[in-house]
Amino acid sequence: MKKKGKNPGKDKPKVHEELKGFSININKFGEMESSIQVDKLNEFLNENVEDKKLTNSGEEE
Repeated sequence: MKKKGKNPGKDKPKVHEELKGFSININKFGEMESSIQVDKLNEFLNENVEDKKLTNSGEEE
């Protein structure tokens, strides 16, 4: 009996409007290949994602 599994490529995740068309792959040499430049991706993440390490978690030293 064949198992029901996810079919890659059929179900695409929901993405932010600024990241439409973003894809990332690892080639046979272990290098990342991305459809968006790393600098643009980092800029997006800096604007939209809160860094948990930099926020005050309520603990004082």
